[in-house]
Amino acid sequence: MLVTTTNSIEGRKVTKYIGLVSGETIIGANIFKDLFASIRDVVGGRSGSYEQVLREAKDTAISEMQQYASALGANAIIGVDLDYETVGSGGSMLLVAATGTAVVIE
Repeated sequence: MLVTTTNSIEGRKVTKYIGLVSGETIIGANIFKDLFASIRDVVGGRSGSYEQVLREAKDTAISEMQQYASALGANAIIGVDLDYETVGSGGSMLLVAATGTAVVIE
């Protein structure tokens, strides 16, 4: 399934607009990742463990959105937007939401 942030697909015609689709996921970062990320924040550098968790959450949200769109008969999703929020006590969990418009393209 083609998934794009653009509102049109060059060289392809949208033949049917199905509607809004979304996928959400909430992932908790475990205490060891939090500890090492805190140390890294003090000494500088990137937090590979948090980057991996963020990537997994994004991929899961997009996959859920694609499954929903496919069940509705879509073969593409356009205008995709990703939103990230921390939730839980002290921001211990990460919410990723993917939204877009399910369409049928030729």
